[in-house]
Amino acid sequence: MLDGLRQFIAEIVSPQVRDRAFDDTDYRLAATALLIHVISLDGEPTQAERRKLHSLIESHFGLDRGTADRLIASATQVEGEAVDLYHFTSVIMRSLSEEGRKRIVEMMWELVYADGQVTEFEDNVVWRAADLLGVSSRDRIDLKHVVGSLRAGRTRHGVEGD
Repeated sequence: MLDGLRQFIAEIVSPQVRDRAFDDTDYRLAATALLIHVISLDGEPTQAERRKLHSLIESHFGLDRGTADRLIASATQVEGEAVDLYHFTSVIMRSLSEEGRKRIVEMMWELVYADGQVTEFEDNVVWRAADLLGVSSRDRIDLKHVVGSLRAGRTRHGVEGD
């Protein structure tokens, strides 16, 4: 009974923390915050960007829809409080190999292309994040071209939105 009362009080004092399964050292939270930053650059994320984000989070991190929702909610909160990209990229640098970091950059490009256009701001943020993640300029540009080509191929064949 006392434990139940403690939990109730903890939920009242800090309701956003009770369901937070992802802490500040979890690379999935950091990566998702970077992805949210990318889709928020040009205003409110489009429906296509939201769907793509959810799809990437579920498939890349192996999460069910509810857990992905919680991760996205937590990442949206921490991204809104962030002053720069360094905190997120440093967590990812400590947690992932070069291939894992390249995959994060690839996911960023997938989101940039989700609405069908690449803005200068989006391109710049991916460049800065890739640099902080230790992904070479060549790899960043190669990933951009691969994702852009795949996107163009899907659009050309009439398959729109993931």
